[in-house]
Amino acid sequence: MALRKIRIMGDEVLTKQCREVKGMSFRTRQLIGDMLDTMYEANGVGLAAPQVGILKRIAVIDVGEGPIVLVNPVILETSGEQTGDEGCLSLPGKAGEVTRPNYVKVRAFDENMKEREIEGTELLARALCHEIEHLDGHMYVEKVNGEIHDVVYEEDEEA
Repeated sequence: MALRKIRIMGDEVLTKQCREVKGMSFRTRQLIGDMLDTMYEANGVGLAAPQVGILKRIAVIDVGEGPIVLVNPVILETSGEQTGDEGCLSLPGKAGEVTRPNYVKVRAFDENMKEREIEGTELLARALCHEIEHLDGHMYVEKVNGEIHDVVYEEDEEA
């Protein structure tokens, strides 16, 4: 697989609506692998296809429990509320406080085009909402309560 260039906020592709995936091809399967490699290399927990310049309804997530592939995801149900800092690989080094559902249920296809439902709470719920919004041309900065701030990493604090 290969690493893809992550598009940064301001790139027009991040504001566009993605097209539904009609079937799984070799190239789409390759894109999914590249997205996972790119996400892991960038130390992210999620990545949507428009973030690598591709307008397809595909996202990948890994909150530490193994990779989740979402093809044509749809949010079916949400409940509860959580507020916390959120960042994005398309706005590196920045974060902002965002309120999201604490529980999310999503229907999507996996990399084999097998339909499945995924339920998540806390970080997974946040990641599901965040990545699916990318597929509709939205970024978390539209939902920030207050100001966007610089992220301070632990190794920065030690210096």
